[in-house]
Amino acid sequence: MVAVNSVMVPLGTEAPDFQLKDTTGNIVRRDDFRNKKGLLVMFICNHCPFVKHIQSELVKLTSEYQAKGIGIVAINSNDSEKYPDDSFEKMKEEVEKVGYTFPYLYDETQEVAKKYKAACTPDFFLFDENLKLVYRGQFDDSRPGNEKPVNGKDLRSALDCLLDGKTLPEHQRPSIGCNIKWKPGNEPDYFLNK
Repeated sequence: MVAVNSVMVPLGTEAPDFQLKDTTGNIVRRDDFRNKKGLLVMFICNHCPFVKHIQSELVKLTSEYQAKGIGIVAINSNDSEKYPDDSFEKMKEEVEKVGYTFPYLYDETQEVAKKYKAACTPDFFLFDENLKLVYRGQFDDSRPGNEKPVNGKDLRSALDCLLDGKTLPEHQRPSIGCNIKWKPGNEPDYFLNK
């Protein structure tokens, strides 16, 4: 597995629009979350060892902050032809197996990943109530095999700052994970130039 860092999009960037199908067949849009205290957009997939490593803590954290008024969605943008474990059908199974309480969306064309400049799984983007980017970075310091605890401390701290009306620090550590599995010829410039 090749580890890739987040692109680290400029803070203050507006959340790009999206309109994607979730695992129940419903269409979920960015603007469905306009009445929330913030919006967390996560790029994940089913098979990535970096996602699997944080999965149980991610389920806990997202459930906790949904209850506090944060809108949360996850998006799978991987090429499911080459990676059948990331197919739409397998996404449905994953939601049931893992217990995700947020919509898990399928970005079949990979256009939404490109709009967000998502590079890896997991890749986290936290927006405020005005849909302006306040955090992009890692879940915590834990990685598969490094023996550090999976506690979501970086993302949790960002969410707490947002909810408390505090300014988040500009220095944020990028997420690291498997690269998004781009369809042949669909690789974005920001990925090719890494």
